[in-house]
Amino acid sequence: MRHRIFHAEGHLIDSRIVSDILNTVLREQGDYRILRFDVGKTPAETSRMELEVEGRDTQHLQHIADLLTQLGVFERSVPSAVLESADADRHAPTHFYSTTNHRTEVFFRGKWHEVLDQRMDAVLVLKEQPDRFVCTKLRDLKRGDKVVCGSDSVRVYPTAAAVRRDEFSFMSNEVSSERSDHVAVDRAARALMNIKRKNGKAVVVCGPVVIHTGAGNDLGDLIKRGYIHGFLGGNAAAVHDLEVQFFNTSLGVDASTGAVVEHGHNHHMRAINIIYGYGSIEEAVRAGALKGGLMYDVITSGIPWCLAGSIRDDGPLPETVNDMIEAQRQYAQIIEGADMIIMLSSMLHAIGTGNMTPSWV
Repeated sequence: MRHRIFHAEGHLIDSRIVSDILNTVLREQGDYRILRFDVGKTPAETSRMELEVEGRDTQHLQHIADLLTQLGVFERSVPSAVLESADADRHAPTHFYSTTNHRTEVFFRGKWHEVLDQRMDAVLVLKEQPDRFVCTKLRDLKRGDKVVCGSDSVRVYPTAAAVRRDEFSFMSNEVSSERSDHVAVDRAARALMNIKRKNGKAVVVCGPVVIHTGAGNDLGDLIKRGYIHGFLGGNAAAVHDLEVQFFNTSLGVDASTGAVVEHGHNHHMRAINIIYGYGSIEEAVRAGALKGGLMYDVITSGIPWCLAGSIRDDGPLPETVNDMIEAQRQYAQIIEGADMIIMLSSMLHAIGTGNMTPSWV
């Protein structure tokens, strides 16, 4: 078989997905013929395309089909999902389907099923009665779990350009050293206000630079006023916030004058030691020893929070989660249902959070 018929639906033109689809076929040395193209004429209307794709042989055509699936393209005649059982804990069948962070559906027993707990780099496991397909990390796979294999029964919906045109579009490329960041800040603020108005959920991933630049109190103010509903960070963000509260320095630099303080390089270690004297940051708050700062605002506001450890941590603080699997679990739990995630100068924790975040957030 050298020819197969595919369908694509969505904001194909605005998002340039149609170009990606056709270029993918040609890049892989296949050929195509557009059989039908119904163009959506308004932002609310989607476009539909029917495409005949040709390959050198069945294997070559399947390779192209696998790539097209990642762009939200599915076949006109879709087979029911092929399921194979895991033969051991943490070991998937050889041809398991590896997920993206885009909205995904699986065709099974005559109907499409939307995938739950969408995230990238997972396998799809069938949970029966009723039929549900759930994104599952390899480490959570159990012997006997029924895993989706191949991509023929899977369709993916990449995020449409219509979404990228709204208030979140500032994240793309509008801020640089040559441009004013006021537009980006204004849009971020309006997005937060809109989320709060709708009783939505915004989560912050915070790095220590927020503290070093003196912005900890501003972020704390947003938390106190109910704009932030979850806090993620690493050991360092909390350590240097505590250093500011106990010694008015951050990395040994005076928070008021910007001058390097004599022996200030050890202030963060002394801050960690103070916390261990109370047993935890929360206990220091209860005892009245910690009376302000970002971590104080996080704790007293009652929002969920997690500090994930890393190999470079000093201390670490008592509440820092050093089991990476447990830290990932807590991060994933805190971002569940988020409408917006603001990532502030922590590449490690931001990328980690991004890997477990659906593309529509």
